[in-house]
Amino acid sequence: MIRLLSIEFFKLRHNRASKVLTIFYFGLLTSIALVTAIKVEAGPVSFKLADQGIFEFPFIWHFNTYVAALFKFFLLFVIVSMVANEYANKTLKQNLIDGLSKKEYILSKFYMVIAMSLASTVFVFIVSLTLGLIYSTNKGIDVIFTDWEYFVGFFVKLVSFFSLGLFMGIWIKRSAFAIGGLFIFYILEGLSTWILGFFISKDLNEMIQSVLPFNSSELLIPQPFKRMDAIQDISNQLGGMPEQDYSVPLFNLFISLLWTAIFIYGAYTLIKKRDL
Repeated sequence: MIRLLSIEFFKLRHNRASKVLTIFYFGLLTSIALVTAIKVEAGPVSFKLADQGIFEFPFIWHFNTYVAALFKFFLLFVIVSMVANEYANKTLKQNLIDGLSKKEYILSKFYMVIAMSLASTVFVFIVSLTLGLIYSTNKGIDVIFTDWEYFVGFFVKLVSFFSLGLFMGIWIKRSAFAIGGLFIFYILEGLSTWILGFFISKDLNEMIQSVLPFNSSELLIPQPFKRMDAIQDISNQLGGMPEQDYSVPLFNLFISLLWTAIFIYGAYTLIKKRDL
């Protein structure tokens, strides 16, 4: 595993575009702290986001993992471009000539996906912990150690998404077309469930959506904005909102891991059958 990872990090260090995108991605994760300066003004309503409890423990774990997941496309570009460049520069063929098996090649890419996802998760945790210690009014150990499940959901979400990107990169072999294919896939997934909504019940449609690749991953971290203090105050004035479950769904964790296995096996099958 260490040998395969070292090969991938060597390639990353010597790929300028990938290095720039990676640095930019982690810079964006750091920019979550800039939310403290955002002020929302809507008619008579005026408030700063930092004053709405978003950096309070344990809500900060939910809010920051949800926001950080929005930036995952930048690392996706890194993964897809690295795969595409290996086809274009004949690096893949050279790796196989030098003794790397096709199975080891796929494993090296999957280990890189795990490493990037883990690094992102740890980085978001450090940023969130720092902001929480600065801004949270409740710094009790029992509160700080609550709701860490969102980091599990965040990690699995990234692994599943990047595995899909890896599969598309190997399948299509061109980074621009692979990224375009992902967006088309995403649009078709949403469009198909929207059309199905006219013919099947709402519950059945939601069940189908929950097992599709993109949506099952998105459902891992429910949107947290309804939990913000300002939204809660407005809701209470209007009669309140129905109770909502904000926990990480175990079912979607399983489905996302299943899709990850399918994507990695699919990528291996493509490499195994191709004459490189």
